[in-house]
Amino acid sequence: MKLYNTQTRQKEDFIPLQPGKVGLYVCGMTIYDYCHIGHARMLVAFDVVQRWLRTSGYEVTYVRNITDIDDKIIKRAVENNETITQLTSRFIRLMNEDLEALGVQTPDHEPRATQYVPQMLGIIDKLVMNGLAYQAKTSTGAAADVNFAVRKFNGYGKLSGKSLDDLRAGERVSVDSTKDDPLDFVLWKSAKADEPTEAKWPSSYGVGRPGWHIECSAMSTALLGNTIDIHGGGADLQFPHHENELAQSEGANGGTFVRYWLHNGFVRVDNEKMSKSLNNFFIIRDVLKQFDAEVVRFFLMRAHYRSPINYSEASIEDARQGLIRLYTALSSGSTAGVLGQSSVDWEQASGLAFKAAMDDDFNTPMACAILFDLASELNRTKSLAVESQLRGLAKCLGLLEQDAGEVLKSGLRGAASLTGLSDEAIAHLIVERGTAKKEKNFARADAIRQELTENSIVLEDGAAGTTWRRA
Repeated sequence: MKLYNTQTRQKEDFIPLQPGKVGLYVCGMTIYDYCHIGHARMLVAFDVVQRWLRTSGYEVTYVRNITDIDDKIIKRAVENNETITQLTSRFIRLMNEDLEALGVQTPDHEPRATQYVPQMLGIIDKLVMNGLAYQAKTSTGAAADVNFAVRKFNGYGKLSGKSLDDLRAGERVSVDSTKDDPLDFVLWKSAKADEPTEAKWPSSYGVGRPGWHIECSAMSTALLGNTIDIHGGGADLQFPHHENELAQSEGANGGTFVRYWLHNGFVRVDNEKMSKSLNNFFIIRDVLKQFDAEVVRFFLMRAHYRSPINYSEASIEDARQGLIRLYTALSSGSTAGVLGQSSVDWEQASGLAFKAAMDDDFNTPMACAILFDLASELNRTKSLAVESQLRGLAKCLGLLEQDAGEVLKSGLRGAASLTGLSDEAIAHLIVERGTAKKEKNFARADAIRQELTENSIVLEDGAAGTTWRRA
C-alpha cells in the first residue's frame, strides 16, 4: 500500500509503527453550525480510508475529534442567548444525522476538546519547560496568553513547505503587541471578563481556555500515543493548524509526531473554494432534500480524495445517473435486485484490479470504474458470482447497500423532488395497463404508458412482468 505523504510530497510505502495496527487521527468538526458539502468531502474521504485499511486486514484505531470550544462557538452561543453546551449538543446531533445518512461510520473514539483540557495544560507545561513557550507580558501585569515561540522550534514549516520569512500569522492566530514574534501562536488564551463561565478553566497560567491547535495535539496523543501513523484533514488545515500541531507535539514530546500526513482536496463552486466566508456553501441536509444520500457519497468519491472537485447540480445529477446504472445492473441479476450475497473473490481479475487501485493512495475513481465494468458484465451474464463480486467490492466503499428495486422506484431522489404520482398510483396504472393489454385495448395501454412517461416513470416489460423506475 502506498500513501501520498503531504510532508514529503511523494507516495511512500505504508509501514505502520506497529505491524498490523494503524492509529488514524482526523481533524473533525468545529461545532456551531450545519455541516456543508465541503465538510462531507473530508468525512467521506477518511471514512473510505478507514474502511479500506480495515478491509486490508489492519487493526485500526480511528480517532476523529470534535472541537466544542472556540471563538466562533462562543460568539454564536452568545448571539443565540444559549449556553455553549446547548449549542454544541444540538449541532453534534444534527451532524450525526448527516453522517448516518451519508454512510459515514462512527470512529472508534470521538473526543471532545473540552474533555481534554488537563492534557492540553500538560503539553503546555512541557513546552514552557523546554523553552518553546512563554507567557506574554502585559503593561498592567495581568495574566496574559501563553504562546508558542515559533522561531525556537527547529524545522517549523516542514509540513507546509514554507520558510519562516514567508509565513504570516494564520487563521485564528491573532497578532498583538504581547507576542515576542508575530508568527507565535497561542496555546492558552487568557479569559476575558465578558466571556461565558463555560469558556473558562483554571490553570497555573491564570483562568483561560486552550488555543485551537493545542486541542488536537492533546486528543491525538492521549488516544494514539506520541507518534501517530496517519493524520488527516482538509487541505486548508495544512497551514497553520497542522503545522502548529506538529511543532508543539514534537516540541513537547520529541521524536516524530506523524508518519504520514493525508489531506483531502477542496470542494469548489464555479472554480472557487466552497466556504462559509465566501457564502457559496451547500448545507448537506439541503442537498439531501433533492438527492438520495448515496448519490452525494458517490459524487464525492468519483474524484480522487486529493483532487479538487467541482460541485454543481449537473455533476450531482451525473453521479445519480451513474449510480442508477449500477443499481439497474443489480436489478437485472439473478437475485433481481433484492439484497443478496456480497462476498469478494480477491483472486479474480476485478478483485486484483480493485485492490491495486485502492492500495495506490486510495484511488477511488479507478475503483469505481471497476464497478462499472462488473455492472456491464452482469448485464450480459446475469451471473450470481458477478453480482456478488459487484456488491462485495462496492461495499468496501460503502456503496450499493440498498435494495435495487426500491432504489429504482425512488430514482435516488430526495423526498422534496419526488413529486407527481405516488408509488401506489403507479402500481395501479401498471395493473390497469396489463388488463387493457389482455383485453387488446392497446389504445388505453399506450395512453397509460404515455401518462407514466410524462411523470418521469420508465416501464420495463419482461418475462417476469412489468417493472418501473423513476427517470
